[in-house]
Amino acid sequence: MSVPLKLSELAPGASGRVKDFPKTGSTFLRLREMGLLPGTTITFVRAAPLGDPLEFKLRGYHLTLRCEEAAQITVEA
Repeated sequence: MSVPLKLSELAPGASGRVKDFPKTGSTFLRLREMGLLPGTTITFVRAAPLGDPLEFKLRGYHLTLRCEEAAQITVEA
């Protein structure tokens, strides 16, 4: 069984499947519109030199999120 993690806890190069994220807020509405839905596979590409923001790859494109946003998204590794 996969262990649930926060998206911000993935190691560089690791992938996970989106399990849950906040259902309210304009940021998360926009992320859903961009294809970040439960069941989506997402890969952590790299962090900026100072650790924030974080770059992820999903559905054929790269997405950059702040650490605080990524910490609110639960994934299964």
